[in-house]
Amino acid sequence: MSLRRMDIKSVVIGGGPVASLVVLCPQERKTGEGAIKLPIRIGTVEASAISMGVERPEGGRPMTHDLLVNAVAALGGKVASVRVTSVSGTTFYAQVELVAADGSHEYLDARPSDAIALAVRTGAPVYAEESVLTTASLPDFAAVEKDEREAELAEFHQFVESLSPEDFNVPTDGNADGQA
Repeated sequence: MSLRRMDIKSVVIGGGPVASLVVLCPQERKTGEGAIKLPIRIGTVEASAISMGVERPEGGRPMTHDLLVNAVAALGGKVASVRVTSVSGTTFYAQVELVAADGSHEYLDARPSDAIALAVRTGAPVYAEESVLTTASLPDFAAVEKDEREAELAEFHQFVESLSPEDFNVPTDGNADGQA
């Protein structure tokens, strides 16, 4: 099981025909890898719950995710991490890793949106399985475009370097093909 540490790039709270999303990005890129994004479609309520956990508004009553965090803490445990473990079609699966008061680890199945809402409230790291990134991530199109421009410039540079003065000889007798 190969996990990559992820950061929340953005949370989109959609409405009507616009879907809500949480977009995750790997904290560190692998050599030669452009910036990739893992968009996960979530419900509007779940997107709001993640945003509220990030922004941490003052006052108000605890939301469901706050209640769960408080219950785990009251039992002497903590949220150690959350993991996006698999994807099937457009459905993502996750786990919440809890550390109990006795030090034992428990893994609870969860929706990624709920797991991430817990992570932002507790400061727990978010991970994604490498296989999920391979299957469902999107490339950073700006990075792809930059790579293409760099390749074109390198090709042009190689062409210019391969030119010789003879390549610029132009016949002066008016015959374009050089035949007399």
